[in-house]
Amino acid sequence: MAQGQARKSEGWWRAFHEKFIVEERYMAGTARRNLYRIAVGLMIVGAALFVVILAGVLQRGGVSDIDAPVRSWLLTLRGEPMTTLMIFLAIVFGPVALPIIILVVTVVWGFMARHAWRPILLASAMLTGVILAQIIGRSVGRERPPVDLMLFGEDFTFSFPSGHVLGASDFLLVSTFLIFSRRRNTGSAVLAFVAAGIGVVFAALSRLYLGYHWMTDAMASVSISLVVLGAVIALDTWRTARIPGEQITGTLSTEDSSQG
Repeated sequence: MAQGQARKSEGWWRAFHEKFIVEERYMAGTARRNLYRIAVGLMIVGAALFVVILAGVLQRGGVSDIDAPVRSWLLTLRGEPMTTLMIFLAIVFGPVALPIIILVVTVVWGFMARHAWRPILLASAMLTGVILAQIIGRSVGRERPPVDLMLFGEDFTFSFPSGHVLGASDFLLVSTFLIFSRRRNTGSAVLAFVAAGIGVVFAALSRLYLGYHWMTDAMASVSISLVVLGAVIALDTWRTARIPGEQITGTLSTEDSSQG
């Protein structure tokens, strides 16, 4: 009986191991180094942009000087059809609809995929973005634009950074990488990232148009998202990218497999 329980336990561990731990792909050493370079580059650029934006916000100058002109320009674009579209985008990328979308995507992806590594990584990236937005928002304590400019209800929470934009940016950029990094067609990946970028722009535009954020709030969110994306690329590459002939450390040994 003890031997049977041991085999059952070993079988459960193998199933868990293969579903949640093992996911490896092979590529040339140059390709893997390029992924690490991209990851580091994204994190450096994102962090540098965030520091510049934060400095401007705290000092009430520098890059934050664009906030008032952008707001004034968007006020001239307001109209019923545009407002309806922007409210729709705000709902889709909002704190109710977006978490539901992410939950459905990660659960369905996790069950359908052979390995759950990527949906777990996506969920972790989204959670990281939420935590960062809360910490930074409470630390900076920036006020939102005047309440009388808000078109979709009053909001008195902190403005910097935009949680809507950060969530949309993390979801679109990270999921695009996790999906298209496994495909060999570079053109499709480029088009997918262009589409993701357009989605981020619309998410940011909706928050600015509806009067809930300053331009630098949205810019800060995108810069944070670049750091998150870089971290995801680095972690995913470290965990899954293998060079042909390289020793694999995350799988069961041949001896273990034969005993099953």
